[in-house]
Amino acid sequence: MVNADAFSFPKKWVILMVKWGCGRMENQKLGCLILAAGCSSRFQSNKLTALFEGKPLIRRTLEAVPTDVFSSVTVVTQYDGVEALAREFGFACVRNDRPDLGQSRSVALGTAAMADCDGIAFVVADQPLLSQELLRRIAAEWRAHPDCIVGAAHAGKRGNPNLFPKRFFPELLALTGDVGGSSVIRAHPECFRSVETDAASLTDVDTPQALEVLRGRR
Repeated sequence: MVNADAFSFPKKWVILMVKWGCGRMENQKLGCLILAAGCSSRFQSNKLTALFEGKPLIRRTLEAVPTDVFSSVTVVTQYDGVEALAREFGFACVRNDRPDLGQSRSVALGTAAMADCDGIAFVVADQPLLSQELLRRIAAEWRAHPDCIVGAAHAGKRGNPNLFPKRFFPELLALTGDVGGSSVIRAHPECFRSVETDAASLTDVDTPQALEVLRGRR
């Protein structure tokens, strides 16, 4: 486990930024970062343990990662159970000791931990119908356009996951509050390439009602 105390923010970020350079195409290292540290305030319980088609949401998320595509996979979490499950999958963990600071805290911790990657795919853990196939297509599109941000979308509406190349890491590290990579995408719309998928695959569940609705569609 990598603890938040291992990084001295923001001084550590500056050191990492100095080290970042453009890797050669054939040596690209692609990472996958799973954001699983939220407090689930709207769900009124830890939604990562909620079942969908017989499996907890967090297990479904971990199973959706095509490990042959990614050089490394890291899970940012505040939960002992999530960390233990991630270890079963052979994934690295970063402990978020201040989830109250919002999603930006998890984004920063994970980005700093995976700073040696040429690109990072950011995956949320409350997207029950996320598939390996979608992540494979996003990775393939990014490898064809490695300077661009590549993300899932349906009929012009963006969703998750989103894959950011190294040149955007400093902006991801600079985020504050309860915001994620979407704000970086909005700042650079000309750099975004979408991978089309169905609406259900993009659905995340912030409430028990949303989960029930998704169950009813299956």
